[in-house]
Amino acid sequence: MTITLGKPSRTAFGETLAELADDDPRILVLDGDMASSTGAQIFEAAHPERFLQMGIAEQNMLAAAAGLAATGFVPVVTSFAAFVAGRAFDSIRVVIAQPGLNVKVVGAYAGLLTGKTGKTHQIFNDVALMRTLSGVVVLAPGDEEETRQATKAMLELNGPVYMQTTRDPSPALFDSDYHFEIGRAVVLREGTDVTLVSTGPQSARAREAAEILSRQGVSAAVLHLPTIKPIDEDALVRAAQTTGLVVVVEEQNVLGGLGGAVAEVLSDRCPVPVKRLGILDTYGESGSNDVLLDKYRLSAAAVASDVLSIVDTSRELAVAGQQ
Repeated sequence: MTITLGKPSRTAFGETLAELADDDPRILVLDGDMASSTGAQIFEAAHPERFLQMGIAEQNMLAAAAGLAATGFVPVVTSFAAFVAGRAFDSIRVVIAQPGLNVKVVGAYAGLLTGKTGKTHQIFNDVALMRTLSGVVVLAPGDEEETRQATKAMLELNGPVYMQTTRDPSPALFDSDYHFEIGRAVVLREGTDVTLVSTGPQSARAREAAEILSRQGVSAAVLHLPTIKPIDEDALVRAAQTTGLVVVVEEQNVLGGLGGAVAEVLSDRCPVPVKRLGILDTYGESGSNDVLLDKYRLSAAAVASDVLSIVDTSRELAVAGQQ
């Protein structure tokens, strides 16, 4: 399959935000001294009077955003996901989520691939944290086009939103004909033997893994969940009913993230085997993208190999059950 790289989602976010602010004077950006990394510097260049540099003081920054939202502004808070979701989690919980304020929190450098920053700048449980907050929408767009549309959608929504963006370019999943909708999953590939469920840029690697599996006699569907909360339960149930086997693949800790959300839904509505591939309850480290993806078995080749083993085991159990 031909792989076309788009812009990094952080760049698409910054460009789209600056464009939307041309027509909406309520939009402000609060930055935690990370504008050159988060894409917020694009907004700063276009609207310097609405760019608020808050320094490395994430809890105070979120409290200020809450105050601005309470007076009618639409504040967008940007920093590394590790800092804005991890370090400042309680501020989001108390001053934004509990009162349901219209604050948009964007965690950049999400996932494993953070430009050799290492474990201090990586966070693998921001999805798990954010999805436990009542009333908070959690988004993880998969490519440039989806990030642009997700940025617009979250600003149109009245309420708190957490959105991941990533550092590096990722393969294009969608073109301009695509329509993003909060709460709607997207089928990237049909299949009959197993469903791969993923989110963010990892969905592109899941799709590539499905192509590899097809050459090995395994028909793998790929379901992309750009909205982790509210999750598209009906799409998950349809996928589980079709293949009877679900493998969640994510750049998050396998405890509590997307895999946990999928297992919660299917255990209630369509009990099938659910396996989780991701960060195996450990911390990250510094390294090149390819090395890290291979080490943590999130490359397309590694995912395909692990899914093949899962499918083979499932087939063996099915045969044994018939004897």
